[in-house]
Amino acid sequence: MTVPPARIFDALGDPVRRHILELLAAGEHSAGALVEAVRTTTTISQPAVSQHLKILRDTGLVTVRAEGTRRYYRLDADGVEIARTWLTTLLDPLHRLANPLDALATEIARGKRERRAGDAVAPREAHESGYAAG
Repeated sequence: MTVPPARIFDALGDPVRRHILELLAAGEHSAGALVEAVRTTTTISQPAVSQHLKILRDTGLVTVRAEGTRRYYRLDADGVEIARTWLTTLLDPLHRLANPLDALATEIARGKRERRAGDAVAPREAHESGYAAG
């Protein structure tokens, strides 16, 4: 499931979620460790941290794995890549041109095929109409 960049950036709009992502950038953490780390800078409750983790998971920014009764979270490279790619398009004018250039290349190839097909038909049409090339 590919998440639209707008949903990812909505998730990144919250400072608690950004803090969680910064923690996960260092590696996998248990839900309990994340709650403890977040609560060192805020008075947020454990259920509120769990809700933030759910939002991050639903937007594809983190993944979770179960080990017994514990849940371990880590960054999801695919979700982070969606955000990075979108931001790159803002700064890289060549990236924005990639799709139009692909379309142009397709049109050029189509024109060449049509000309080749036309060249193959043209001599026969000239002969049938009684005109000789030359």
